[in-house]
Amino acid sequence: MPFPVRVCALIGRFADPRVAESVALLLPHLAGRGIEVLVSEELPELAATGPFSRVDERTIVERADLVIAIGGDGTLLSAARLVARCDVPLLGINRGRLGFLTDVMPQDVVACVDAALQGSSELDRRPLLEARLLGRDPSEALLALNDVVLQRVETGRLLDFETWIDGRYLNTHAGDGIVVATATGSTAYALSCGGPIVEPNLDVVVLAPISPHTLSDRPIVVSARSSIEIRLLELAERPENSGRVVCDGTMLGELAPGDRMIVKRARESVTLLHPTGYDYFRLLRSKLHWGRGSLDHSR
Repeated sequence: MPFPVRVCALIGRFADPRVAESVALLLPHLAGRGIEVLVSEELPELAATGPFSRVDERTIVERADLVIAIGGDGTLLSAARLVARCDVPLLGINRGRLGFLTDVMPQDVVACVDAALQGSSELDRRPLLEARLLGRDPSEALLALNDVVLQRVETGRLLDFETWIDGRYLNTHAGDGIVVATATGSTAYALSCGGPIVEPNLDVVVLAPISPHTLSDRPIVVSARSSIEIRLLELAERPENSGRVVCDGTMLGELAPGDRMIVKRARESVTLLHPTGYDYFRLLRSKLHWGRGSLDHSR
């Protein structure tokens, strides 16, 4: 991370009053520290005091030394895709609901931002997935910090597909689709599909079928170094077998019968910044209410 920080970018839905509140606090504070602030030119007018510059998203990540995502986990996931290619660190301020990835609370904004500016935050390198549809323009590949999801297009129809790992046949599936999740994304959609909670520093990927038609079609954990291929089957009895691919909530494209996609670890990664004393297991207990967590083990 460049130090000292000279340019800071703010990303979020500024029309949300909760986000605007944090922005109104940060703009004069950052200006007082002599830091240039960038915001997206596509965002609505800011009802906040303090100098800032409107620039396009590409310029934001090319010029910023630090990006601050203000909102929920969805905001941070979108910001992660932006910063990944320029290797800019990312700090998340929670103004959403769960805030599992955006772990800076509103009352701690100034202290945590100052820590990031001073280079005293905890750095957490997270891998990304890259998904691309075979036979399409390679430049249309998308990155995902949490997950790549294949889901059915038509309601009430099964999706029939195969999974292959490094060219080896894994399984044939019938259901609503499948989630391919990083260790980071194991606590998101994959968890609701019965997948395991995976500590983020483990080098693995979770494959979790969505509402599988058979009880034996259970989630599986494979190496993050694997190349995962998903093939949509051509079935005479179900010619409407079609699906869509979504990467961290952003549409990559649709698959027709016979189409294939590849998911693999991306070359890029994201550096998340956490407050001092960050504890992943404490987050599981407090945000996901995982386990009993009734005893004080802080000593």
